Amino acid sequence: MELTDKIRSLRTSRGITQEALASAMGVTAQAVSKWERGTTMPDVSVLPELAVYFGVSLDELFGLTEEKEFDRIQNVIWDKRLLSHDEFDQAERWIDEKITSSYRVSDCHRLKADLYNHQADFLKEAAAEEAKAALAIDPDNRDALSELNGAMNGFIPDWCVRNHYELIGYLQDFVRKHPDNRSAHLWLMDNLLDDRRIEEAEAVLESLAKADDTYRTSFYRGLILWYKGKSDEAHEIWDKLPEEFPEDWLVDLSLADVAVMEVRYDDAVKSYRKALEHQTSPKYVDSLESIAMIYEIQGKNAEAVKVLEEELELLASDWDTTEGETSERIRRWIKRLSTYDKLM
Repeated sequence: MELTDKIRSLRTSRGITQEALASAMGVTAQAVSKWERGTTMPDVSVLPELAVYFGVSLDELFGLTEEKEFDRIQNVIWDKRLLSHDEFDQAERWIDEKITSSYRVSDCHRLKADLYNHQADFLKEAAAEEAKAALAIDPDNRDALSELNGAMNGFIPDWCVRNHYELIGYLQDFVRKHPDNRSAHLWLMDNLLDDRRIEEAEAVLESLAKADDTYRTSFYRGLILWYKGKSDEAHEIWDKLPEEFPEDWLVDLSLADVAVMEVRYDDAVKSYRKALEHQTSPKYVDSLESIAMIYEIQGKNAEAVKVLEEELELLASDWDTTEGETSERIRRWIKRLSTYDKLM
């Protein structure tokens, strides 16, 4: 049922005149008449008031199914840089209601985690801008530097703060209970290696091999050797991967990441390009973002801008995405690089 039909149905079923509804909403009776005829739509700010007035939820007012409302919230998270307090609270309440009613409980908890992480990411960006503002006024403000580092996920010198022991503990227990879960093995491996817990990573590798039939087991075997300082042995393994898994573009992506860690930027760019070329549409933009970062690190801002413009074209052609935060973030990046070049 369309929104116009829903408003008329709710009004007439409750014996409410158009004049009474108009008075309650602070609009004219003519406006309500136009809503119900579909000539115009209620202003977005009026919709919550309509829902309260009729005693229904917003998704009921719109006639959205649970599936459509779930997808709508997910799309809002993807498309908006910051959710307003009302949008956030509405989404949170809806998800909580669905968890209570046992609707897609696991997916709803995941969606709620995404909602929280989305807001947290924006607040981190906002925190970084405030710290920069403080430093522009007082360059000797050590606390502002600390806040900036935290907001931008910088390196923390204190091991007790930067290590991943709690997450590792959870993942270790998780893979014991779910030995066939490859994703959990990979996250556990990454966090162990980042904490330099190499022997434990070797043990996990044996478990991973039982759950994995891709290039990943071999790649991580090389990565363990690399962390041990045995770079030549690691590269002997990695050099064989493109031939052993010629159809897997993620091999090129992983090898590009290794090249970045070794500060072999030119090799990394080539491998990222191969990863992009080996994909079928719709293609992911990770490779292009990585190349743009490398160019910016190298001070090649004009080249970085070209790559980011290529990314916008890919988002439009392969993902039909030209608006929303996904593309706006790239445009802000381009603007920052272009502004920086003008200042130089």
